[in-house]
Amino acid sequence: MADNKGIAIIGEITEGKLSPVTAEIIGAGRSIADSLGDEVICVLLGDQIGDNAKTAISYGSDKVYTIEDAVLKDYQTEPYVAAVEQVVKELAPRVLLMGQTAIGRDLAPRLSFKLGVPVAMDCLDLKINDDKALEMTRSVYGGNARAIFTSGEYPQMATVRQKAFAPLAADDSRKGDIVSFKANIDPAAIKVKVIDTVKEEVEGIKLEDAEVIVAGGRGIGSAEGFKQLEDLAKQLKGAVGASRPPCDNGWIPDTQQVGLTGKIVAPDLYIAVAISGASQHLSGCSGCKNIIAINKDAEANIFKNARFGVVGDWKQVVPALTEKIKELTN
Repeated sequence: MADNKGIAIIGEITEGKLSPVTAEIIGAGRSIADSLGDEVICVLLGDQIGDNAKTAISYGSDKVYTIEDAVLKDYQTEPYVAAVEQVVKELAPRVLLMGQTAIGRDLAPRLSFKLGVPVAMDCLDLKINDDKALEMTRSVYGGNARAIFTSGEYPQMATVRQKAFAPLAADDSRKGDIVSFKANIDPAAIKVKVIDTVKEEVEGIKLEDAEVIVAGGRGIGSAEGFKQLEDLAKQLKGAVGASRPPCDNGWIPDTQQVGLTGKIVAPDLYIAVAISGASQHLSGCSGCKNIIAINKDAEANIFKNARFGVVGDWKQVVPALTEKIKELTN
């Protein structure tokens, strides 16, 4: 451990810009680094990094290592694992973090195996304890409990759930070093070729980016019912989500599913309408800042996880709530 220094973050560039989750993890890394008297190092990969290295510094990085290569234009397992493994061995960081994204979920376990260290996936909290070890908190038992993990191996490695941390305010005057790193990537080792990329078409706010989500469950009963949830979400400038049954029944697109087999969200406000509160669904929204439950069953499990609850028929509660919000905003 004596030779392991620095908080390394594997950043992501989405549509040419530094991804929001990277800014969030830099903020988390900054807090850890300050408590250890260490530095934050962000690693960016792609065919064109552009000004994203400066952006990473503005969000709190002390150094940014850039790896530019044509084969890194699109995420592919083999070249990304090879490149990240090389730069991590060069840096020998104390802590290694990345986002619990599609890339992070694929990259982290493979990198963990390559480095011979464990990884805590989908962490909700990170902090340094009195022994100067990283404590990694994550959901267990389908979201019904949280457990704290530590590791005696270095780098201490974790993926972080999106919106688990707030990013620091960007400061363009902040100074930092940008280092170009040349990774030895063998094109012959790449087994997959990207033929085409199809973007998910979403009207309005993307579910994972929304600060407010109005989600419906089996009790909504039909696609027509979800139109009322859309009205409420519109008033709150939020997005509409769902548990699995409405998606299976075709009342709402599968892309709007929240849960263990859907999307992981962490908005400031999550309004759960006619959702019983199964562990599979709660695992997808356990990071929400505030949950409001609306359900006619006073014994529904969702109330155990809600900050506020309304026992009643959603067909009466939701329209009344929507009208009240209209009245207050107008």
